[in-house]
Amino acid sequence: MNVKIPEMMDRPEVLLRGNFACAGCGLSIAYKTAISALNRPIVVIPACCSSVIQSLHPNVTYNVPTLNIAFAAHASAASGIARAKKMRGEDTTTVVWSGDGGTFDIGIATWSGAAERNENIIHFCYDNNFYSNTGAQRSGATPRGAVTTTTPGGKKEKRKSITRIMAAHDIPYIATASIGYPRDLYTKVKKASLIEGYRFILIDAPCPTGWNSDPAITPELGELAVKTGYFPLFEIEDGKLTFTKRGGRYRDPENRVPIEEYLNKQKRFKAMTPELLSVVKEDIQHEWDQLAKLE
Repeated sequence: MNVKIPEMMDRPEVLLRGNFACAGCGLSIAYKTAISALNRPIVVIPACCSSVIQSLHPNVTYNVPTLNIAFAAHASAASGIARAKKMRGEDTTTVVWSGDGGTFDIGIATWSGAAERNENIIHFCYDNNFYSNTGAQRSGATPRGAVTTTTPGGKKEKRKSITRIMAAHDIPYIATASIGYPRDLYTKVKKASLIEGYRFILIDAPCPTGWNSDPAITPELGELAVKTGYFPLFEIEDGKLTFTKRGGRYRDPENRVPIEEYLNKQKRFKAMTPELLSVVKEDIQHEWDQLAKLE
């Protein structure tokens, strides 16, 4: 895949060389694309891989103001920053940049409170489906059938629908995006930056280290997640859902690539049985059906 976003080339690098990201790291692709779309961002990062790829003190590879903070405190800290900047009349964008552990699970209390107050924050969740930084434990984002260090036989439960949970807060903007479609991600971030209030963007960000996949195919996995219907692309604005043009065609199961093509490229699904695979396919269709109710 070779997608060029000319606007990014005119902006300063937000992620510098010398960072500690693994080869093929999905979050680093997501970070560079998303943060480059923002003017004067201040980024709040809870405990996650993004906390540790920054290089060693006194060096730092994040070329924007960054606050590293405890797992569950991200939205609280960002709320204070956003309000202080508004009081000072400073034109900045306050960002929460969190993994799925800090969004789906441990951080859910504080972001829910900030969303209920409609704080002026853009909350990004780069979704790599597990707690990658602390040893690859399962999270609420881990899909059924995936092997992690705490589910060696494959996770038995369905993953949370975090976007539908977010939608229940009636925030002004929600979107999903994928590193497999960087232009779509960049465009949605630009759109979100023009909206006031709490905004949420979920980014599918494959992790070759934890997924046991070839680092060279990370963007391809992002594309396959969309084409198989596993990761729908959409926006929810003021409670109304619209499927993204690029991803909307996969609401029809006949247009989808077989899910096996996606699963077979990741050894984390080595414990998948035919019976469990049938349930996974039902999970995919169930999510589409539930999202369609928001149209």
